[in-house]
Amino acid sequence: MSLRFFMIFLLLGLPATARPQAAPADLSAQRPLIVGGFQLAEQGRLNASDAARLASHPLHGWVEATLWRKRIATAGAGDIRTVLARHDGQPAADWLREAWLVELARRKEWTTFRADYRPMATAELRCADLAARLATGASDAAWETEVQAMWLTGSGLPAYCDAPFAALQARGKLGEDLRWQRIELALAEGQSALARFLARSLSASAAALANSYADFVDAPHARTAAWPRDARSRRIAAEGLARLARRDPEAARQQLATLAPALDLDEAQRGKVLYQVALWTVASYLPGSADRLAEVPDSAYDERLHEWRVREAMSRHDTAAALAALERMPAVQRADPRWQYFEARLRERNKERDRARTLYAQAANTATFHGFLAADRLKQPYALCPLEPSTDAALRQRVAANPGLVRALELYRLDRLGLAIREWAALLRGLGEAERYVAIDFAVDAGWHDRGVFTIGEAPDALRYYGLRFPLPHERTIRREARKHALDPAWVAAQTRAESAFMARARSPANARGLMQLLPTTADMTAKRQGIAYRGVDSLYDPDINIILGTAHLRFELDQQRGLPYQAIAAYNAGPTPVARWNRDRPGFEPDFWIETVTYKETRDYVARVLAFSVIYDWRLDGDSVPVTERMLGRTVNAASRRKFHCPTPSSAPSTP
Repeated sequence: MSLRFFMIFLLLGLPATARPQAAPADLSAQRPLIVGGFQLAEQGRLNASDAARLASHPLHGWVEATLWRKRIATAGAGDIRTVLARHDGQPAADWLREAWLVELARRKEWTTFRADYRPMATAELRCADLAARLATGASDAAWETEVQAMWLTGSGLPAYCDAPFAALQARGKLGEDLRWQRIELALAEGQSALARFLARSLSASAAALANSYADFVDAPHARTAAWPRDARSRRIAAEGLARLARRDPEAARQQLATLAPALDLDEAQRGKVLYQVALWTVASYLPGSADRLAEVPDSAYDERLHEWRVREAMSRHDTAAALAALERMPAVQRADPRWQYFEARLRERNKERDRARTLYAQAANTATFHGFLAADRLKQPYALCPLEPSTDAALRQRVAANPGLVRALELYRLDRLGLAIREWAALLRGLGEAERYVAIDFAVDAGWHDRGVFTIGEAPDALRYYGLRFPLPHERTIRREARKHALDPAWVAAQTRAESAFMARARSPANARGLMQLLPTTADMTAKRQGIAYRGVDSLYDPDINIILGTAHLRFELDQQRGLPYQAIAAYNAGPTPVARWNRDRPGFEPDFWIETVTYKETRDYVARVLAFSVIYDWRLDGDSVPVTERMLGRTVNAASRRKFHCPTPSSAPSTP
């Protein structure tokens, strides 16, 4: 035993004779040992023989990969290949291989690169592979085809692609036509700087035209008279005006009136611009929204614009126009529970009660926000057909023993989330459907709650595994804090699920932290306002502290929004200023219409999601539910008025939120 390895045991308080056992069911006793191994590997101080002493631990491959990634700049091919061979097929080996290939490309050791290369998803390594094949004389016809395919992107590419592109050009296989194709792709992605760069290799007149196109996409100008009247000019004109419409819809509309006849834009090109004009007008319910929607050709309509045509009419209380807009929807879209519900509401206003009841009944057969609202209109139980992971002992034992699951869960417990996610993704690729749900069950049991949210799969019944998708840790704290602030515990749980999927260490790009995704400033103000002990931003990762502060903040938002939960949920997501604007612009709207006509898609969907989730959490907490219609208004109901749950038919399960 080396001195360094002996010191690990000494520092960790373990006997020097201890040896990890092969894939034990409980790895907790060995956790300090593997943590020490990772720490020394990250410092580059754990040599290969020391690492070998961890060979029987499931995370041995990750420790070795960590060590050699640390030493990658001075590593030799023999050392790396030994580790890759030892852990071949494991995510740890793939992780090390990626770093090794990047290093070989940096060194320009192309022969070794080709020997160790396996197809990779990253553009950097794909470009490096093309460069390696060029440098080693393997640039055949297939290589030329691959380089041309790599070329055709609207985004910038890594420097490793420069040599292959230059070689292709020298062979006469990267001509003006391909350059124009890429310029157009760049302009379609708004990459005008890239388009100008690519234009440098064109002839002077072609480069001038390409730069004029790029200028137009940035800010439409009046120099289009010099453009050729061809298909490319028409496409660029439509692209530039469509982009202008997102900033200034009316300016784009006016320029279109001039350019459309001058360049002979076809219906699809005019429709592309008019679509954006209408969308960015109606998304803020600006004056003339209905007219702008009417100007869009039918051929340019998609589901998004059909929805906005309904919302725009509803925002004006124009029942006839809203129904007409619904009738123009494609049949599949119109059959969505959201639009079945709103068509029923509108027909009810038109006193078409029988048609309304039929539509309500169809929507109510779904476990969705609008399905729950429809069930409330009919005063019937909520549709819910839950499924549970298999209890087959042999299947569960097989999944539990899967080395990928063992590694993924242990990495998660060690707070090495990035590596755990790599293991998890590889694991799922090899599991059947029933095995997937059992694996998620194990992950949720280990506290990795978002696996049931983000990796449940796309099988028809996947969303019916409510126990996996709606975890309920910290139930005691949620009930206690909800009671303290006179809040509905199902709402608090739903809000937490929507914010973080119950991942205690969640952190957003905006620096919101923890279970209820509190900004540090919000947490600080809430703590001062409530007289709650607060130990700074890192304490927001403590589940109890976060729920205490988050629930107090939710109560504050509810009070600010006059006791209306649906508006408090919107304010929690978007802030109070947009909510005030929506109330000002559409005063007196009923809650369901108010939610549907919110201008921000994220907030519109968020409010509906939290309210739907609250029903599921009521089911989990108490077995029945406060009617959503009452919950939106903050009303309490007696036990007899709570909604029961039923599964409509044994063979036809409802859709799910």
